[in-house]
Amino acid sequence: MFKIFIRRPVLSIVVALVIAFIGVLSLFNLPITQFPSISPPKVNVVADYPGANNELLIKSVIIPLEQALNGVPGMKYIESDAGNDGEAEINVVFKLGTDPNVDAVNVQNRVSAATNKLPPEVIREGVKISREEPNILMYINLYSDDPSVNQDFLFNYFDINISPELLRVDGVGDLDILGTRSYAMRVWLHPDKMVAYGLSTDDVSDALEDQNIEVSPGKLGESGGIRPQVKEYVLKYPGRYTSEEEYKNIIVKSDNNGNIVRLKDIADVHLGSEVYDIYSTFNGRPSAAVTLKQAYGSNARNVISKVKDAMSHLQKDMPKGMHYEISYDVSRFLDASIEKVIHTLFEAFILVAIVVFIFLGDWRASIIPIMAVPISLLGSFIAMMLFNITLNMISLFALVMAIGIVVDDAIVVIEAVNVEISRNNLTPIEATEKAMKEISGAIIAISLVMASVFIPVAFMGGPEGMFYRQFSITMASSILFSGFVALTLTPALCALILTKEQENNVKLGIVGRVLKRFNAKFDTGRSRYEHIIEHTVKKKAFTIILILAFCGLAYWINLGLPSGFIPQEDQGMIYAVIETPPGATIERTNAVAQKLLKIAEKEQDVESVSSLAGFEILSEGTSANSGSCLINLKDWKHRKRTAKEIISDLEQKCKSITQANIDFFEPPSIPGYGAASGFELRLLDKTGKNDYHEMEHVSKAFVAELNKRPEIGNAFTFYSASFPQYMLHVDDSKALQKGVKPGKALNNLSVLVGSDYQTGFIRFGKPYKVIVQAAPQYRDFPNHLLALYSKNESGEMVPYSDFMSLSKTYGMSEITRHNLYNSSEVTGAQAPGYSSGQALQAIQEVAQSSLPKGYDYDWAGISKDEAEQGNTAIIIFIVCLVFVYLILAAQYENFLLPLPVIVFLPVGIFGAFLFLKACSLENNIYAQIALVMLIGLLGKNAVLMVEYAVQRKNAGESIDQAAISAAAARFRPILMTSIAFIAGLIPLVFASGAGAIGNRTIGTAAVGGMIIGTLGGLLLIPGLYYIFAGMTDKLVHYQKDKPLSEEKDKRYTKKKINERKHDDEE
Repeated sequence: MFKIFIRRPVLSIVVALVIAFIGVLSLFNLPITQFPSISPPKVNVVADYPGANNELLIKSVIIPLEQALNGVPGMKYIESDAGNDGEAEINVVFKLGTDPNVDAVNVQNRVSAATNKLPPEVIREGVKISREEPNILMYINLYSDDPSVNQDFLFNYFDINISPELLRVDGVGDLDILGTRSYAMRVWLHPDKMVAYGLSTDDVSDALEDQNIEVSPGKLGESGGIRPQVKEYVLKYPGRYTSEEEYKNIIVKSDNNGNIVRLKDIADVHLGSEVYDIYSTFNGRPSAAVTLKQAYGSNARNVISKVKDAMSHLQKDMPKGMHYEISYDVSRFLDASIEKVIHTLFEAFILVAIVVFIFLGDWRASIIPIMAVPISLLGSFIAMMLFNITLNMISLFALVMAIGIVVDDAIVVIEAVNVEISRNNLTPIEATEKAMKEISGAIIAISLVMASVFIPVAFMGGPEGMFYRQFSITMASSILFSGFVALTLTPALCALILTKEQENNVKLGIVGRVLKRFNAKFDTGRSRYEHIIEHTVKKKAFTIILILAFCGLAYWINLGLPSGFIPQEDQGMIYAVIETPPGATIERTNAVAQKLLKIAEKEQDVESVSSLAGFEILSEGTSANSGSCLINLKDWKHRKRTAKEIISDLEQKCKSITQANIDFFEPPSIPGYGAASGFELRLLDKTGKNDYHEMEHVSKAFVAELNKRPEIGNAFTFYSASFPQYMLHVDDSKALQKGVKPGKALNNLSVLVGSDYQTGFIRFGKPYKVIVQAAPQYRDFPNHLLALYSKNESGEMVPYSDFMSLSKTYGMSEITRHNLYNSSEVTGAQAPGYSSGQALQAIQEVAQSSLPKGYDYDWAGISKDEAEQGNTAIIIFIVCLVFVYLILAAQYENFLLPLPVIVFLPVGIFGAFLFLKACSLENNIYAQIALVMLIGLLGKNAVLMVEYAVQRKNAGESIDQAAISAAAARFRPILMTSIAFIAGLIPLVFASGAGAIGNRTIGTAAVGGMIIGTLGGLLLIPGLYYIFAGMTDKLVHYQKDKPLSEEKDKRYTKKKINERKHDDEE
């Protein structure tokens, strides 16, 4: 069948070149991501209620919307958040695999159905629904060298000139300039002057609405169809005011005597900011801090590249001294880690080439497998394109590991051809044809067995399934392409390139002499190995005891091996979260942020520092007593310390800051899984009382218990019901006696203290608000509140102290809910030396022992998936084993003969666990991927040996002799392919820099499993074959041994025919 490729080498080369060409085209079209997209789809619902506090938002906005949204199809969990800034946010997190567009439509429909239950003010502002990737893609700071430029100008410059351009970049889902520093016409009322003129806030509102208007007067002379018109004039009106002077001159009150009270008589008017909420600085200078999030399904790397291009294009139009800095973008770590893996790819290629050359001892023979590698890898890019697999860390690992496997098939062919040339003195073409007849079936069988290990894994669901799918399809495709190349290109090259040099006494150079000596030593080693097998093959007890010992040791080591999901990598960025005491002003928080910024700037491995007072990056919430710092580290090549070492140093130095709690953490290991690395959970109040003070007590006690555990590095919560507040008490009877309507009085107070958005205007091509509020000096303290006045029905001014009193209380700054329960967010990280799995186990134990009745907890973010992961690895392992067993049983036509292959696999697993333990690494998803691959590799080694033993037994040898012959014959190819594979993984084992932990984990597990598994297999497989082949003979007397290859099948048939002829002759 494959003779055509040997006889027509040009055809073989053209087929290989076509695969390579399509592979290169596919490669350039593959999107590049850090990880497969495993973060769950998320839909955001945001509602604004100006002036509302968090408890009002919960009652009037969040509960009606939650009730409507609960149970929306595909929902995983629902979270809500209400602050004292009048904004309510609900996040609906969906299961992985649901269509995010359908999710958004379902949420939209349910919100529409509940809109009529919301307050009119909320409906006026509108309920916004957005679907986005939840992770921050980029963090940009706009700053100026000019000391006169303030944050307000920078914010609005970005908003007016840069935001519209970036929002048009394909793939940008959301752009948020942190804070609400948009321009607004601020009307600062003076209540004492208003009392003197007998004016209330209603009078000011009415004046603004009457005089600051847009009108459409129509046209003069417009045709009416009755008589012809000569001319037509369009009537225009100046419209809403846009300057401070125009607003100052608005008439609030006038009388018949010509007395006029203008707005400037009772208020200060100037163009200011909508809200003075967040102080943002970059390296000590005011800045506009901007976060960008990617649109769902977009390619992070492409989006970042386009944003960078757009920003560099906009730089030339910026005012003198204005600059921007990209403080964080996910592509930094992505590019560095992918560059690292590509380096490893080349290093592995070179190392494999060296091993092949040493074993084959002939540069001509070495070229052939080295040419097979790129063709197979390029072929796998075609499969990746077809199956929508991105070029990410996982698929690149698969390619690195595939190098060692892909070489195997080519080596098997070359070894067979070399044997035919040297033994039978055939020409290369004749030798290739003869060898291919014998081994083509074996190559097909090995390729199918190897691919069959990975294929079932591709059908698993959930985040782990997504990881395994990327790895398995890339691996299986490269193996199948490798088998195809071994049957087409490799034999054609053997016929073309290999010579009968072995017959000619060619002078050996230095390299040749070294290789000859190596081969001589190798042959001596093989003789000794054969001698050992002769002694051990019949000792069933020895084989069984060793296998059981390896099983027991693997289980024992696994018990003490830390487990995890995805390891935390050094991503070149550190977050710091600042929490000042409840009730602290934003200025106090900013002072702490500046101190932290100065400490961080002095660190030698820090490149830049941004600080945000009033913004907390963990929940992306705003509060005056919270702040964040983003510490951007130097490139991995230019710093000696890891992010964790820098964090521990900063923690020591920040002990001098006593005015606030400061916690440091790294970004999440997988973009989209929350804001921080480590664990994430929610404490739930299921008592139904909604007692925030009791929840604070339980929450703080729980966190204190967690921090006592050695597995927990740090755990913290921002939950606090200790924010100073005042409760207003209105005596309705007293108010009505004074002629004051309580509702009107409270609305008046709401405008004076809380501010009111009265009307709007257009300037710089953007809409802005006109905001009315009492000047700050009139609303600093509680006694100021009681000194304010309300207008009664008779037009008289009545002080609030006549009918209102205040009482001091404590409450929440921000209320969070999880699955319809009042919740407390607890975050943290595992201690050094412990895995995330151990931290989750510790949390579960603490929760069971310390949480009072009526309180529960639920995981969130990546912790939820890790906790639900359970025994996925074991299930995957069993599925792979069963699949391999069934395929081998079908090939051998026997249910017992595949058992030696399956039974010896714990030896390799023991090796992987041993090396992970020795290198202080954890059993995470990378290690599990390596274990799945070991099943294929070690299984292939066992197949090579068992298949040859079956062949020898069919040729008439006894079971023990067949086992010894198989061991001796396969000793060299098994060692050669295993060493080639191990050599390809050496760069991963010693990886450093970006993505080092993942590289080391997958490399160490695979190398450990291969070393111990190969050595153990060489010793135990002959003995296992002896045991199971003996059992087969006893159980099935009429057994027909079915060999793997076509040629052996034919030889078996020929042997039977010859025997019959011989009987007839007798």
